[in-house]
Amino acid sequence: MAEVLCWQPLEVKQERRNEQGSAVIEFTFLALLLMVPLVYFVITIAKIQGGSFAVVGAADQAAKVYVAQPDEATAQAAAEQAVSIALADFGHEPQLAGVSTTCSPADCQAPGTAVTVTVRLSIQLPFAPFSDNFRLAASEVEASSTQLVGRFR
Repeated sequence: MAEVLCWQPLEVKQERRNEQGSAVIEFTFLALLLMVPLVYFVITIAKIQGGSFAVVGAADQAAKVYVAQPDEATAQAAAEQAVSIALADFGHEPQLAGVSTTCSPADCQAPGTAVTVTVRLSIQLPFAPFSDNFRLAASEVEASSTQLVGRFR
């Protein structure tokens, strides 16, 4: 019997030789193309989550501090300071936050009054190459906390 050998044409061998090593380049390019946006997305979501934790803690502490103060002016200043400290602990700029206080009934220092402190924080996009005058917000988070003014102080 005759043995038949199949030889590949010279052109096919040449094409295979020309394509050697391109998989590494393609993988690197696609990995960068897909991983950079994915990592940026994860960092942005983590920053938003951290901001939501920060405003919850800030609102809670501000409400507790507010009801412990003897007068309304001191209470408002103490609440704003508590918000600044809580946000700074979480790595957020206190200038990007807003604090509002509402009382029910209207006299915030009367025993039994429900004092509600609401904290709003604008979360900036991470690594945004803009100046302090122009900022891009990724999200805005808000939390409120209510405390009752004690009968005995």
